[in-house]
Amino acid sequence: MSTFNLPDLGEGLQEAEIVSWHVAEGDHVVTDQPLVSVETEKAVVEIPSPQAGHIERLLARPGERMKVGAPLLTFEEGPHADTGTVVGELARSEPRSWRGSSERSATPGAVRASPVGRARAHALGIDLARVRPSGPDGAITRADVEATAANDALQQGKVLRGARKTMALNMARAWREVAHATLHDQADVGTWSGQPDVTARLIRAIVAGCTADPSLNASFDAALASLRINATIDLGLAIDSPDGLFVPVLRDVGRSRPEDWRRQIEAVKKGVRNRSLAPADLSGATITLSNFGTIAGQHAALIVMPPQVAILGAGRISGWPKQTPHNPGLLCALPLSLTFDHRAVTGGEAARFLRAVIADLERPA
Repeated sequence: MSTFNLPDLGEGLQEAEIVSWHVAEGDHVVTDQPLVSVETEKAVVEIPSPQAGHIERLLARPGERMKVGAPLLTFEEGPHADTGTVVGELARSEPRSWRGSSERSATPGAVRASPVGRARAHALGIDLARVRPSGPDGAITRADVEATAANDALQQGKVLRGARKTMALNMARAWREVAHATLHDQADVGTWSGQPDVTARLIRAIVAGCTADPSLNASFDAALASLRINATIDLGLAIDSPDGLFVPVLRDVGRSRPEDWRRQIEAVKKGVRNRSLAPADLSGATITLSNFGTIAGQHAALIVMPPQVAILGAGRISGWPKQTPHNPGLLCALPLSLTFDHRAVTGGEAARFLRAVIADLERPA
Protein backbone atom coordinates (compact mmCIF):
# COMPACT_ATOMS: atom_id res chain seq x y z
CA MET A 1 0.00 0.00 0.00
CA SER A 2 1.28 3.48 -0.90
CA THR A 3 -0.25 6.72 0.36
CA PHE A 4 -0.79 9.87 -1.71
CA ASN A 5 -0.89 13.05 0.39
CA LEU A 6 -2.45 16.42 -0.41
CA PRO A 7 0.37 18.12 -2.36
CA ASP A 8 1.70 21.64 -1.98
CA LEU A 9 -0.72 23.75 -4.04
CA GLY A 10 1.58 26.76 -4.24
CA GLU A 11 0.92 30.42 -3.41
CA GLY A 12 1.57 29.66 0.28
CA LEU A 13 -1.75 27.79 0.63
CA GLN A 14 -1.85 25.54 3.69
CA GLU A 15 -5.19 23.76 3.36
CA ALA A 16 -7.97 22.90 0.92
CA GLU A 17 -11.54 21.64 1.00
CA ILE A 18 -12.52 18.46 -0.85
CA VAL A 19 -15.13 19.35 -3.50
CA SER A 20 -15.62 16.01 -5.28
CA TRP A 21 -13.83 12.80 -6.12
CA HIS A 22 -13.43 11.81 -9.77
CA VAL A 23 -12.53 8.22 -8.87
CA ALA A 24 -13.89 5.51 -6.58
CA GLU A 25 -12.28 2.77 -4.51
CA GLY A 26 -11.24 -0.06 -6.83
CA ASP A 27 -10.88 2.16 -9.91
CA HIS A 28 -7.80 1.91 -12.10
CA VAL A 29 -6.15 5.25 -12.87
CA VAL A 30 -3.28 6.35 -15.07
CA THR A 31 -0.63 8.96 -14.37
CA ASP A 32 -1.95 12.55 -14.49
CA GLN A 33 -5.61 11.44 -14.51
CA PRO A 34 -7.63 13.86 -12.32
CA LEU A 35 -8.32 12.27 -8.94
CA VAL A 36 -10.12 14.94 -6.96
CA SER A 37 -11.24 18.58 -7.11
CA VAL A 38 -10.34 20.73 -4.11
CA GLU A 39 -11.19 24.31 -3.27
CA THR A 40 -8.46 26.59 -1.97
CA GLU A 41 -8.43 30.38 -1.73
CA LYS A 42 -11.60 30.73 -3.84
CA ALA A 43 -10.29 28.58 -6.69
CA VAL A 44 -11.26 25.01 -7.56
CA VAL A 45 -8.20 22.94 -8.48
CA GLU A 46 -8.00 19.42 -9.93
CA ILE A 47 -5.28 17.21 -8.44
CA PRO A 48 -3.86 14.61 -10.87
CA SER A 49 -2.67 11.13 -10.02
CA PRO A 50 1.08 10.84 -9.40
CA GLN A 51 1.12 7.26 -10.69
CA ALA A 52 -0.84 4.53 -12.40
CA GLY A 53 -2.54 1.87 -10.34
CA HIS A 54 -5.70 0.83 -8.51
CA ILE A 55 -7.31 2.99 -5.84
CA GLU A 56 -7.49 1.06 -2.57
CA ARG A 57 -9.11 3.61 -0.27
CA LEU A 58 -10.27 7.24 -0.30
CA LEU A 59 -9.32 8.95 2.95
CA ALA A 60 -11.33 12.18 2.79
CA ARG A 61 -14.97 13.10 2.27
CA PRO A 62 -16.44 15.94 0.16
CA GLY A 63 -16.69 19.05 2.32
CA GLU A 64 -13.76 18.04 4.54
CA ARG A 65 -10.93 20.55 4.97
CA MET A 66 -7.43 19.09 4.86
CA LYS A 67 -3.95 20.41 5.59
CA VAL A 68 -1.22 20.18 2.96
CA GLY A 69 0.54 16.85 3.52
CA ALA A 70 -2.54 15.08 4.92
CA PRO A 71 -3.29 11.65 3.32
CA LEU A 72 -5.78 11.75 0.44
CA LEU A 73 -5.90 8.13 -0.70
CA THR A 74 -3.99 4.87 -0.85
CA PHE A 75 -2.97 2.83 -3.88
CA GLU A 76 -3.08 -0.96 -3.89
CA GLU A 77 0.15 -2.92 -4.00
CA GLY A 78 0.71 -6.45 -5.21
CA PRO A 79 -1.10 -7.84 -8.28
CA HIS A 80 -2.93 -4.57 -8.97
CA ALA A 81 0.03 -2.25 -8.61
CA ASP A 82 1.68 -1.02 -11.81
CA THR A 83 3.81 1.80 -13.15
CA GLY A 84 1.80 2.79 -16.18
CA THR A 85 1.27 -0.45 -18.13
CA VAL A 86 -2.34 -1.61 -18.29
CA VAL A 87 -2.54 -5.35 -17.55
CA GLY A 88 -5.24 -7.94 -18.08
CA GLU A 89 -7.25 -7.26 -14.93
CA LEU A 90 -8.11 -3.69 -16.01
CA ALA A 91 -11.40 -4.82 -17.52
CA ARG A 92 -12.87 -5.57 -14.10
CA SER A 93 -12.96 -1.88 -13.15
CA GLU A 94 -13.17 0.84 -15.77
CA PRO A 95 -12.16 4.40 -14.90
CA ARG A 96 -15.05 6.66 -14.11
CA SER A 97 -15.76 9.40 -16.61
CA TRP A 98 -14.67 12.78 -15.28
CA ARG A 99 -15.52 14.98 -18.26
CA GLY A 100 -18.59 15.49 -20.40
CA SER A 101 -21.77 17.51 -20.62
CA SER A 102 -23.71 15.27 -18.23
CA GLU A 103 -22.99 12.39 -15.94
CA ARG A 104 -25.24 9.39 -16.49
CA SER A 105 -25.66 6.15 -14.61
CA ALA A 106 -26.71 2.79 -15.94
CA THR A 107 -28.95 2.36 -12.91
CA PRO A 108 -32.60 3.10 -13.82
CA GLY A 109 -33.90 6.20 -12.09
CA ALA A 110 -30.42 7.45 -11.11
CA VAL A 111 -29.98 11.19 -10.80
CA ARG A 112 -28.40 12.84 -13.84
CA ALA A 113 -26.14 15.82 -13.26
CA SER A 114 -23.37 17.67 -15.03
CA PRO A 115 -19.92 17.16 -13.46
CA VAL A 116 -19.90 20.81 -12.35
CA GLY A 117 -23.38 20.47 -10.89
CA ARG A 118 -22.44 17.29 -9.04
CA ALA A 119 -19.25 18.88 -7.66
CA ARG A 120 -21.19 21.95 -6.55
CA ALA A 121 -23.75 19.77 -4.80
CA HIS A 122 -20.95 18.00 -2.91
CA ALA A 123 -19.40 21.33 -1.93
CA LEU A 124 -22.72 22.71 -0.64
CA GLY A 125 -23.93 19.47 0.93
CA ILE A 126 -26.98 19.32 -1.35
CA ASP A 127 -28.74 15.99 -1.99
CA LEU A 128 -29.14 15.83 -5.78
CA ALA A 129 -32.41 13.95 -5.36
CA ARG A 130 -33.94 17.21 -4.03
CA VAL A 131 -32.81 19.35 -6.97
CA ARG A 132 -35.17 20.19 -9.83
CA PRO A 133 -33.22 19.73 -13.11
CA SER A 134 -33.31 22.16 -16.02
CA GLY A 135 -30.42 20.92 -18.18
CA PRO A 136 -30.40 18.83 -21.37
CA ASP A 137 -32.03 15.41 -21.00
CA GLY A 138 -33.10 16.25 -17.48
CA ALA A 139 -29.56 16.78 -16.17
CA ILE A 140 -29.00 18.90 -13.08
CA THR A 141 -26.86 21.97 -13.71
CA ARG A 142 -24.79 24.07 -11.35
CA ALA A 143 -27.50 26.77 -11.47
CA ASP A 144 -30.09 24.20 -10.36
CA VAL A 145 -27.95 23.23 -7.37
CA GLU A 146 -27.36 26.86 -6.38
CA ALA A 147 -31.09 27.63 -6.64
CA THR A 148 -31.77 24.78 -4.20
CA ALA A 149 -29.01 26.01 -1.89
CA ALA A 150 -30.42 29.55 -1.94
CA ASN A 151 -33.87 28.23 -1.06
CA ASP A 152 -32.39 26.19 1.79
CA ALA A 153 -30.59 29.25 3.10
CA LEU A 154 -33.91 31.04 3.37
CA GLN A 155 -35.29 28.20 5.47
CA GLN A 156 -32.38 27.70 7.85
CA GLY A 157 -28.85 28.79 8.61
CA LYS A 158 -26.04 27.02 6.77
CA VAL A 159 -22.44 26.40 7.75
CA LEU A 160 -20.20 28.50 5.53
CA ARG A 161 -18.06 26.52 3.10
CA GLY A 162 -15.67 27.17 0.24
CA ALA A 163 -15.42 30.74 -0.99
CA ARG A 164 -17.93 32.04 1.56
CA LYS A 165 -15.87 30.64 4.43
CA THR A 166 -12.66 32.03 2.92
CA MET A 167 -14.29 35.46 2.60
CA ALA A 168 -15.45 35.37 6.23
CA LEU A 169 -11.99 34.43 7.52
CA ASN A 170 -10.17 37.00 5.35
CA MET A 171 -12.52 39.84 6.30
CA ALA A 172 -12.21 39.03 10.00
CA ARG A 173 -8.40 38.98 9.76
CA ALA A 174 -8.32 42.27 7.84
CA TRP A 175 -10.63 43.94 10.35
CA ARG A 176 -8.40 42.84 13.24
CA GLU A 177 -5.11 43.85 11.65
CA VAL A 178 -5.73 47.04 9.67
CA ALA A 179 -6.24 50.55 11.05
CA HIS A 180 -9.00 51.54 8.63
CA ALA A 181 -9.68 55.17 7.70
CA THR A 182 -11.93 56.37 4.86
CA LEU A 183 -12.11 59.54 2.75
CA HIS A 184 -15.29 60.35 0.81
CA ASP A 185 -15.55 62.69 -2.18
CA GLN A 186 -17.10 62.83 -5.64
CA ALA A 187 -16.10 63.50 -9.24
CA ASP A 188 -18.22 65.48 -11.70
CA VAL A 189 -18.36 63.18 -14.73
CA GLY A 190 -20.90 65.27 -16.63
CA THR A 191 -18.32 65.90 -19.36
CA TRP A 192 -18.24 62.21 -20.33
CA SER A 193 -19.80 61.52 -23.70
CA GLY A 194 -21.21 58.48 -25.48
CA GLN A 195 -21.20 55.16 -23.64
CA PRO A 196 -18.07 55.29 -21.49
CA ASP A 197 -16.50 52.17 -20.03
CA VAL A 198 -16.86 53.23 -16.40
CA THR A 199 -14.60 50.50 -15.04
CA ALA A 200 -11.87 51.41 -17.52
CA ARG A 201 -12.16 55.08 -16.52
CA LEU A 202 -11.83 54.09 -12.86
CA ILE A 203 -8.76 51.96 -13.61
CA ARG A 204 -7.15 54.85 -15.49
CA ALA A 205 -7.92 57.15 -12.56
CA ILE A 206 -6.33 54.72 -10.09
CA VAL A 207 -3.20 54.66 -12.27
CA ALA A 208 -3.19 58.48 -12.13
CA GLY A 209 -3.61 58.36 -8.36
CA CYS A 210 -0.74 55.90 -7.93
CA THR A 211 1.45 58.08 -10.15
CA ALA A 212 0.67 61.14 -8.02
CA ASP A 213 1.25 59.31 -4.73
CA PRO A 214 2.80 55.82 -5.08
CA SER A 215 2.53 55.18 -1.33
CA LEU A 216 -1.00 53.83 -1.84
CA ASN A 217 0.28 51.19 -4.26
CA ALA A 218 2.33 49.58 -1.53
CA SER A 219 2.64 46.51 0.67
CA PHE A 220 2.90 46.86 4.45
CA ASP A 221 4.67 44.25 6.57
CA ALA A 222 3.29 44.68 10.09
CA ALA A 223 5.79 42.29 11.67
CA LEU A 224 8.75 44.30 10.35
CA ALA A 225 6.92 47.67 10.33
CA SER A 226 8.13 48.15 6.75
CA LEU A 227 6.44 49.61 3.68
CA ARG A 228 7.42 48.53 0.16
CA ILE A 229 6.35 50.67 -2.79
CA ASN A 230 5.37 48.30 -5.61
CA ALA A 231 6.94 48.76 -9.04
CA THR A 232 3.80 47.63 -10.89
CA ILE A 233 0.11 48.29 -10.32
CA ASP A 234 -1.57 44.89 -10.02
CA LEU A 235 -5.19 45.81 -9.54
CA GLY A 236 -7.58 43.63 -7.57
CA LEU A 237 -11.09 43.89 -9.04
CA ALA A 238 -13.87 43.02 -6.59
CA ILE A 239 -16.51 40.84 -8.31
CA ASP A 240 -19.79 39.81 -6.72
CA SER A 241 -21.03 36.26 -7.27
CA PRO A 242 -23.49 33.78 -5.71
CA ASP A 243 -20.49 32.00 -4.17
CA GLY A 244 -19.23 35.12 -2.42
CA LEU A 245 -16.73 37.88 -3.12
CA PHE A 246 -13.92 37.20 -5.58
CA VAL A 247 -11.02 39.58 -6.23
CA PRO A 248 -9.09 38.49 -9.34
CA VAL A 249 -6.03 40.53 -10.27
CA LEU A 250 -5.47 42.59 -13.43
CA ARG A 251 -1.71 42.61 -13.92
CA ASP A 252 0.42 45.71 -14.54
CA VAL A 253 -2.46 48.01 -15.49
CA GLY A 254 -0.13 51.01 -15.42
CA ARG A 255 1.62 49.80 -18.57
CA SER A 256 -1.33 48.39 -20.52
CA ARG A 257 -4.18 49.94 -22.50
CA PRO A 258 -7.95 50.22 -21.90
CA GLU A 259 -8.65 47.56 -24.51
CA ASP A 260 -6.25 45.24 -22.64
CA TRP A 261 -8.07 45.99 -19.38
CA ARG A 262 -11.41 45.16 -20.95
CA ARG A 263 -10.13 41.81 -22.25
CA GLN A 264 -8.75 40.98 -18.81
CA ILE A 265 -11.99 42.02 -17.12
CA GLU A 266 -14.13 39.81 -19.36
CA ALA A 267 -11.71 36.90 -18.85
CA VAL A 268 -11.77 37.11 -15.05
CA LYS A 269 -15.55 37.55 -14.95
CA LYS A 270 -15.88 34.36 -16.97
CA GLY A 271 -13.41 32.68 -14.64
CA VAL A 272 -15.49 33.67 -11.62
CA ARG A 273 -18.68 32.37 -13.22
CA ASN A 274 -17.06 29.06 -14.16
CA ARG A 275 -14.93 28.79 -11.00
CA SER A 276 -11.97 28.23 -13.32
CA LEU A 277 -9.56 30.82 -11.89
CA ALA A 278 -6.27 29.49 -10.58
CA PRO A 279 -4.97 30.55 -7.15
CA ALA A 280 -2.39 32.76 -8.90
CA ASP A 281 -5.24 34.71 -10.55
CA LEU A 282 -6.53 35.69 -7.11
CA SER A 283 -3.32 36.70 -5.37
CA GLY A 284 -0.74 39.46 -5.48
CA ALA A 285 -2.97 42.54 -5.80
CA THR A 286 -1.25 45.79 -4.82
CA ILE A 287 -4.43 47.94 -4.66
CA THR A 288 -8.14 47.12 -5.11
CA LEU A 289 -11.15 48.62 -6.90
CA SER A 290 -14.75 47.98 -5.83
CA ASN A 291 -17.32 49.36 -8.27
CA PHE A 292 -20.27 48.63 -6.00
CA GLY A 293 -22.35 51.46 -7.49
CA THR A 294 -23.33 49.20 -10.39
CA ILE A 295 -25.69 47.57 -7.87
CA ALA A 296 -26.54 50.30 -5.32
CA GLY A 297 -25.01 52.66 -2.81
CA GLN A 298 -23.11 55.93 -2.92
CA HIS A 299 -20.43 55.75 -0.24
CA ALA A 300 -18.93 52.86 1.73
CA ALA A 301 -16.41 52.08 4.46
CA LEU A 302 -14.55 49.28 2.71
CA ILE A 303 -12.10 46.66 4.03
CA VAL A 304 -8.40 46.73 3.13
CA MET A 305 -6.86 43.28 2.66
CA PRO A 306 -3.26 43.21 3.96
CA PRO A 307 -0.56 43.53 2.84
CA GLN A 308 -2.35 46.05 0.58
CA VAL A 309 -2.84 49.52 2.04
CA ALA A 310 -5.75 50.92 -0.01
CA ILE A 311 -9.04 50.14 -1.76
CA LEU A 312 -11.06 52.60 -3.87
CA GLY A 313 -14.84 52.25 -4.00
CA ALA A 314 -17.08 53.83 -6.66
CA GLY A 315 -20.75 54.44 -5.89
CA ARG A 316 -23.87 54.97 -7.97
CA ILE A 317 -23.66 57.92 -10.37
CA SER A 318 -26.44 60.46 -9.78
CA GLY A 319 -27.26 63.97 -10.96
CA TRP A 320 -28.64 67.18 -9.48
CA PRO A 321 -28.40 70.92 -10.35
CA LYS A 322 -25.01 72.53 -9.87
CA GLN A 323 -24.84 75.04 -7.03
CA THR A 324 -22.39 77.53 -8.60
CA PRO A 325 -24.18 80.56 -10.14
CA HIS A 326 -21.54 80.99 -12.88
CA ASN A 327 -21.72 77.39 -14.06
CA PRO A 328 -25.36 76.31 -14.12
CA GLY A 329 -26.31 72.86 -15.31
CA LEU A 330 -26.48 69.33 -14.05
CA LEU A 331 -23.83 67.92 -11.74
CA CYS A 332 -23.26 64.28 -12.67
CA ALA A 333 -21.66 63.00 -9.47
CA LEU A 334 -19.62 59.80 -9.17
CA PRO A 335 -19.23 59.17 -5.41
CA LEU A 336 -15.84 57.86 -4.31
CA SER A 337 -14.74 56.18 -1.09
CA LEU A 338 -11.03 55.66 -0.45
CA THR A 339 -10.28 53.38 2.51
CA PHE A 340 -6.64 53.12 3.54
CA ASP A 341 -4.48 51.55 6.24
CA HIS A 342 -3.62 54.44 8.54
CA ARG A 343 -0.65 52.49 9.93
CA ALA A 344 1.11 52.91 6.60
CA VAL A 345 -0.59 55.84 4.84
CA THR A 346 -1.08 59.40 6.11
CA GLY A 347 -4.25 61.37 5.58
CA GLY A 348 -2.33 63.77 3.33
CA GLU A 349 -1.06 60.97 1.10
CA ALA A 350 -4.56 59.52 0.81
CA ALA A 351 -6.01 62.95 -0.01
CA ARG A 352 -3.40 63.62 -2.72
CA PHE A 353 -4.12 60.22 -4.26
CA LEU A 354 -7.87 60.91 -4.24
CA ARG A 355 -7.38 64.40 -5.72
CA ALA A 356 -5.48 62.89 -8.66
CA VAL A 357 -8.19 60.24 -9.12
CA ILE A 358 -10.89 62.92 -9.25
CA ALA A 359 -8.92 65.09 -11.67
CA ASP A 360 -8.52 62.17 -14.08
CA LEU A 361 -12.21 61.20 -13.83
CA GLU A 362 -13.28 64.79 -14.57
CA ARG A 363 -11.37 64.82 -17.86
CA PRO A 364 -13.77 64.66 -20.84
CA ALA A 365 -11.99 61.60 -22.31
